[in-house]
Amino acid sequence: MGLNNLKFLVTGGAGFIGSHTCELLVSQEIPVIAFDNLSCGRLENLAAVTKSSLFEFIEGDIRNEVDIEKCFPGVTHVIHFAGIGEIVPSIDNPLNYLETNVLGTAKVLEVSRKHGIESFVYAASSSCYGLAKTPTSEDAPIDLRHPYAVSKYLGETIALQWGEIYGLPVKSVRIFNAYGRRVRTNGSYGAVMGVFLKQRIENQPLTIVGDGEQVRDYVHVSDVANAFIKASLSPMNGRIWNLGSGIGVTINELAKIIGGDTVHIPDRPGEPRITLANIARIALEIDWSPKITFEQGVKDILDNIQEWKGAPLWTASSIAKVTESWFAALGERNLRSSE
Repeated sequence: MGLNNLKFLVTGGAGFIGSHTCELLVSQEIPVIAFDNLSCGRLENLAAVTKSSLFEFIEGDIRNEVDIEKCFPGVTHVIHFAGIGEIVPSIDNPLNYLETNVLGTAKVLEVSRKHGIESFVYAASSSCYGLAKTPTSEDAPIDLRHPYAVSKYLGETIALQWGEIYGLPVKSVRIFNAYGRRVRTNGSYGAVMGVFLKQRIENQPLTIVGDGEQVRDYVHVSDVANAFIKASLSPMNGRIWNLGSGIGVTINELAKIIGGDTVHIPDRPGEPRITLANIARIALEIDWSPKITFEQGVKDILDNIQEWKGAPLWTASSIAKVTESWFAALGERNLRSSE
């Protein structure tokens, strides 16, 4: 099939990764529909493509089949980002995560099956590996440590089973630490990058969890968007791919690049000491590799740091309050597992 015959649906299209994916599709002259309920995503994220004749925005919820159906006339490829992405709040609201990330995914799959789409790519999470050995391959044991990880892994399982049972052309991409402009900064305590940026703007100390020597695998959002499009256009189905840079960066290194004073807050139970992706499979099977270095990506963010001016400001005390349930639940679990 030529590119002129394609039409993409990007669920969660007004969100962080979704909006960048829509931009890349339009730049490649591929029509795309962004579907979002705007609970986390923002229309301003789509400003660069709103006026394009190749782009359409439809507001709706993945938990509502009627909303989903509005998107599908002519759609050939689906990239499914929509869902709840914050990890810490999942401790207090597990049913909301299951309803959205699991049942919502099943509903998008069912409508996709009904319309005979040619490709369905599920945005999975590396959180399914828990406290894994690194570098982590796709064959590593599953180790679900919190409701967010459970919900994302169940969504992936359902998607791949729909491929097995119904022949739906499904693949799954497990994202490690995506970062870049528009990285999620809503009202929930979330990704460290957004937390640090707002603290830097307000001249507040950067809140470093534990000793700051934890290692994270950061992959730039433009590389993530490219990987999802490549995965979608690949003829391979039923595959799982890790998506990271394959390079580890400590939280202390990140804090040093962003700059400013720092303060250390308690280490959180249930979080991995190191996350690092083995990306050999995705490099081999869809010819993808990251292009943006961490230094380049963070420089671009810092050059545009005022974009985080409206983000919530998190302090040591407010983080302590919002993570009380996390410590109560995960601390007790780790205590039990060590007995």
